[in-house]
Amino acid sequence: KDPRHCPLCESEGREGGRLALRGGRYGAFVACANYPECKFTRQFAKPGGADGSDSADDGVMGEDPETGLPVERKSGRFGPYVQLGEGKDAKRASIPKDLDDFDLEWALKLLALPRIVGAHPETGKEIEAAIGRYGPYLRHDGKYGKLQSTREVFEVGMNRAVDILAQAANRGGGRGKAEPIKTLGEHPTSGGEIKVMPGRYGPYVTDGTTNATIPKDVKPEDVTEAQAIELIDARAAKGPAKGKKKAAPKKKAPTKKKPAAKKKAPAKKPAAKKAAG
Repeated sequence: KDPRHCPLCESEGREGGRLALRGGRYGAFVACANYPECKFTRQFAKPGGADGSDSADDGVMGEDPETGLPVERKSGRFGPYVQLGEGKDAKRASIPKDLDDFDLEWALKLLALPRIVGAHPETGKEIEAAIGRYGPYLRHDGKYGKLQSTREVFEVGMNRAVDILAQAANRGGGRGKAEPIKTLGEHPTSGGEIKVMPGRYGPYVTDGTTNATIPKDVKPEDVTEAQAIELIDARAAKGPAKGKKKAAPKKKAPTKKKPAAKKKAPAKKPAAKKAAG
């Protein structure tokens, strides 16, 4: 077989698929001549993955048409993910397991989450569709509804979303575990996954060990990895939160004992008069 023949074009019945070495902003990579119809890419000198590992598919997938930044597939501590750009300002998104035909188009969709479904007809507040640690979900006014698949995140409409949220509220699902607003990379010191979370007293960032409140003038969706690390490190430097000191119990004033009542001496009997002789 011609070593430059593109395996993806062959499997999909496309003609003219030949692989060539290309230079990118972040290094050389192998791509197909039929790009963008063919999304086959590999990092240069990357193992072909004969062992079946997830890292076999790692590499540059293409470029974001809006920013021109490279979109890369990588394998990390928490599984495979896609990354847009480089450095602390890079955007990342985990790759769901239920996507068999994962390509550049899907990568860009994941990186653009959360998706705004629209304004709730009763509250006027926005309904968001996103993917969290526990799978795809809807979020509205601090309450959550579970979606069935990754594709539903991008297909669910307003009527269906309102119905799912109503059912979740009736089941008490609105009080379940909160889903992260945004997931960032690993903290350079603790190694924990950095997440932007909704909280009872406002959104915050956490690495699983330290929680840091997000300033009110910063939208939680706009928090970058660099900002999150700075907030977490600043909070950790202050030490653990000091609990309120319990007030000392008030001492009760000693009760004064009433003096014991004096016992009256028994009355003396009058002496008997002597009888006259």
